[in-house]
Amino acid sequence: MWYFSWILGIGVALSFGIVNAMWLEARQKTQEAPVRARRD
Repeated sequence: MWYFSWILGIGVALSFGIVNAMWLEARQKTQEAPVRARRD
């Protein structure tokens, strides 16, 4: 039964990593938007 918690832990860790990467990309895009507006 230990393998269920191991699989769930791996799944949670992978999900956290994916969500963190998506959040980081979204944050970078919102920070770049005002810079682009000033250049135009």
